[in-house]
Amino acid sequence: MKKITLSLPEDLLSRSWEYAEKHGSSLNELIRTLLRPVVSPPEQDPIQKLINHSQRLSINTRDWKWDRSALYDREILL
Repeated sequence: MKKITLSLPEDLLSRSWEYAEKHGSSLNELIRTLLRPVVSPPEQDPIQKLINHSQRLSINTRDWKWDRSALYDREILL
């Protein structure tokens, strides 16, 4: 692991140390935790992942006869 030097204003540095200590972490770990999602975003946006997944579903409703009472029948939704 490489070491780097950061320049931070004194007040930001002291509040950062306090925050890390309050949350049971070191300042190094806090910075790594905050940087990781920024520089290595998830493989796919969760909304786009949901859309892609829903497009792969195959649900056949061709022979289903819908009526008003069936729409409000909770057993159908299970």
